[in-house]
Amino acid sequence: MSITREAVEAALRQYTEPHLNQDPVSAGCVKQIDIQGERVAVRLELGYAAGLFKSGLAQLLQMALENLDGISQASVQVDCVITAHKAQDSVPALSNVKNIIAVASGKGGVGKSTTAANLALALAREGARVGMLDADIYGPSQGIMFGIPEGTRPKVRDEKFFVPIEAHGVQVMSMAFLTDDKTPVVWRGPMVSGALLQLITQTAWDNLDYLVVDMPPGTGDIQLTLAQKVPVAGAVIVTTPQDLALLDAKKGVEMFRKVNIPVLGVVENMAIHICSNCGHAEHLFGEGGGEKLAAQYNVDLLASMPLSMAIRSQADAGRPTVIADPESQIAMLYQQVARTVGARIAQGSQIVAQSMPKIEISDD
Repeated sequence: MSITREAVEAALRQYTEPHLNQDPVSAGCVKQIDIQGERVAVRLELGYAAGLFKSGLAQLLQMALENLDGISQASVQVDCVITAHKAQDSVPALSNVKNIIAVASGKGGVGKSTTAANLALALAREGARVGMLDADIYGPSQGIMFGIPEGTRPKVRDEKFFVPIEAHGVQVMSMAFLTDDKTPVVWRGPMVSGALLQLITQTAWDNLDYLVVDMPPGTGDIQLTLAQKVPVAGAVIVTTPQDLALLDAKKGVEMFRKVNIPVLGVVENMAIHICSNCGHAEHLFGEGGGEKLAAQYNVDLLASMPLSMAIRSQADAGRPTVIADPESQIAMLYQQVARTVGARIAQGSQIVAQSMPKIEISDD
């Protein structure tokens, strides 16, 4: 019995890729099918960073193909090819940066900076080239979270570009590197917006797949400046289950929608506390809030993270969970968030590409 391309595609369609929520054929991931008698070779391309996931995917699909009648041997190759986000015409592309991810919250104290740091590190673990921009001008904290010593200053290239500081494989830039840790930034809105634009455009980012931007809390000048001047591919909203936090998170979602920036999903922090002594589980800040928010706005609930002393202590020590305890359940949740965020950006870019008109030039 000779095997056909249709039979191979039918077998691949039986598997739903968990981050794209589609089978590989429908998602456009299948780039090559080579049939040589009873041997089949398939090549897939994922449009997001999935270094920790792709070998398992390849093995799963290989087993599915080898179960088909007529196939004696199958090989599946999975590559990750990250393309640049197509910006709006009014917003210039950022040099050496393919995709910009804003991590935002409606209010402070919900774990936004911790989420941003772990997201950046998780993307890097998946094989992407990643940068972290600390846009929280008034309260920068990424220097501490990435273990960068106090007083560290970036080098200057060509008298106008800051060279980002590398930590844990991530390129980091923060206002904290340019000011004294004990001196507060007492600036009005236009000065803060100008400083943010300088940090973004005058940092010599080195060929980034993703730039994660840790936004200040709220919906003010900095958020509008970022939306109007920088090609943001999407935003991640961070909240807690508490009603007050959810009320402010809704404003954050609405703001990004008004400026045509896709909301990639919601991360709910401090969702549940498990007592280290007795194991009793308790929802200290309410229950199911993040899920309701995600459902209301038809976006993904990317993760519900526990209220964990380890997350706090590891970030304070300059080694966030993804680096400090990479095989832990919490680190795996962050990896899942990173892959899903990357997949949503890739899907958004695919939709934009498909909707772009084709221009044909003829001699008529």
